[in-house]
Amino acid sequence: MTTQDFDKPRSNCGVVGVFNHPEASILTYYALHSLQHRGQEAAGIVSFYYDAQAQKKKYAIYKGEGLVLDVFSDPKILTDALKGDCALGHNRYSTTGSTKRVNIQPFVMSYHSGILAISHNGNLTNTLSLRQKLSEAGSIFQTTTDTEIFLHLIAHSRKKNIVEQVLEALRIVKGAYSLAILTQEALIAARDPYGFRPLNVGRIKTQDSYAYIVASETCAFDIINAEYIRSVNHNELIVLDKETIETGEIKSYKIQDITPEARHCIFEYIYFSRPDSKIFNHNVDKVRRKLGKNLAEESPTIASQGEKVIVISVPDSGNTAALGYSRVNTEKGQPTAFEIGLIRSHYVGRTFIAPSQDKREFKVKVKFNTVKGVLKDRIVVVVDDSIVRGTTSKSLIKLIREAEPKEVHMRITSPPIRFPCYYGMDFPSKEELIANYYEDEAEIGKAIGADSLHYLSLKKLLESVPQEEGIGYCTACFSGEYPIPIDKNHNKFSIEL
Repeated sequence: MTTQDFDKPRSNCGVVGVFNHPEASILTYYALHSLQHRGQEAAGIVSFYYDAQAQKKKYAIYKGEGLVLDVFSDPKILTDALKGDCALGHNRYSTTGSTKRVNIQPFVMSYHSGILAISHNGNLTNTLSLRQKLSEAGSIFQTTTDTEIFLHLIAHSRKKNIVEQVLEALRIVKGAYSLAILTQEALIAARDPYGFRPLNVGRIKTQDSYAYIVASETCAFDIINAEYIRSVNHNELIVLDKETIETGEIKSYKIQDITPEARHCIFEYIYFSRPDSKIFNHNVDKVRRKLGKNLAEESPTIASQGEKVIVISVPDSGNTAALGYSRVNTEKGQPTAFEIGLIRSHYVGRTFIAPSQDKREFKVKVKFNTVKGVLKDRIVVVVDDSIVRGTTSKSLIKLIREAEPKEVHMRITSPPIRFPCYYGMDFPSKEELIANYYEDEAEIGKAIGADSLHYLSLKKLLESVPQEEGIGYCTACFSGEYPIPIDKNHNKFSIEL
């Protein structure tokens, strides 16, 4: 039994790249630690260094299964083995590709244009057809991930320089990708034409120069005191090299000639990203607070005069939204206090053995505990970000009822999830989603044991996120409207891998 069995969607991967810093691998290590929430199956770092004896650049790589602090528990790995002034890192959850050790990123290849390393966050939608074409052309795949497709396309390119080779590859693949690519001369970063996944650029002042960093979220910048510059735009490839160090200019290229309206993954705001991060050039915390406020506008909690109503969050992703919900509920005439009613354990290991009680309920108790004095005899409103299968919500409500509240109401800051994601989130199949089993939210609420349940409407969700010209959102998991077509047999292919 793994901690990944908890009933939450998973985002696949966090990426980090550092260019022109004498402690590049150490910075990458800390940045990956900040992005641990984006992938907890495995971690890896590759560094590039100059070998004076051989008079050329070489690379060193280290990766393993587990959390960042466990994989790199020996300090000598970072200080001695992974030397050099450039590094690339990756945290992994698997979507396309199994959890085999061979699939741990970053990937490195030596080819006709030099050495190239890559870290990928996202999921391609034409994986099957591209693997077949590349295999027929003589490519031999070493892994079962879609990330390896980038390497083969780049190696097959007849373009003269690496930037052109990468651009050619990106114009062939379809789907979601935020990439960090390290070459012997530069750090390259790119986001797909629709910009599903976030990627940001920052810099660090060194003793006599600047170092540049790219990372999935800006919380990775904060831990190493990096200055946030901007988001990598959708449909953009940027190059950070020696010229960037000297002039401060970031070279920018379009992937497709015509830039479509973006389709940012709306779930990055709802759940995936840390609340202290900035993604897509906006603060996650502000969006989550607005999600809670709009949820209270749609579905305030009504109680008889004199009854005590409290709002609690399912920590940690529900914290900010619960604050917003509590404030608006109070403004609408129902005094509602935000309380800490659930305590989350942050020390759950990768695996544990359940005693001979219900395993599902035990998993919830390992991760959460109630503050009984806060909940007893109160009308409790539980704010959470989503319900997937419903198994955890049901066990969580049962756990809360053991503290003897008067009522338990569930409020969700997203609409019902009815469709799987093909762009980098690990949702169950359509048949496993609880919203597809019941007619309406009242029935779902009854099924999970709540006195009432309300989901935020899609309309209010879209009102909660930043509004910008040329920027739209992917809501496929709620609406079934997929911005990019999916390969036939894509599901079957992913399962077999």
